[in-house]
Amino acid sequence: MNTNPDVQVLVVDDQAPFRTAMRAVLRHLAGFALAGEAETGEQSIDLVPSLLPQLVLMDINLPGISGVEATRRILEIAPGTVVFLCSTYAQSDLPPAAATSGAAAYIHKEELTAALLRDLWAEHRPDASLPG
Repeated sequence: MNTNPDVQVLVVDDQAPFRTAMRAVLRHLAGFALAGEAETGEQSIDLVPSLLPQLVLMDINLPGISGVEATRRILEIAPGTVVFLCSTYAQSDLPPAAATSGAAAYIHKEELTAALLRDLWAEHRPDASLPG
């Protein structure tokens, strides 16, 4: 069982620069910690049972299964997990299946900041207590 009070975040993206950027954001965001990283949807599904992330930042376009399908599978094995889909798509250009994936929110990668992540977490997990 995870006794770390920080929100444990799994970052899933096949692009190393995005994963690096998210590491930096999480390092400077009080109350959040990097639980792990995955480059594919399959890897993310395999990591969830051992990492037990509370939040997954999931790229939509991944090699192998899509982030949309990985989201569905993660929520089947860990229904309490919150998933935010991330991409460079405009929201109107998202694949139709994104709306039914179970993801709690969509974030355009260019808009993903520490403040937005914190606000979205508070919106989708209001019971989460984060330091001021």
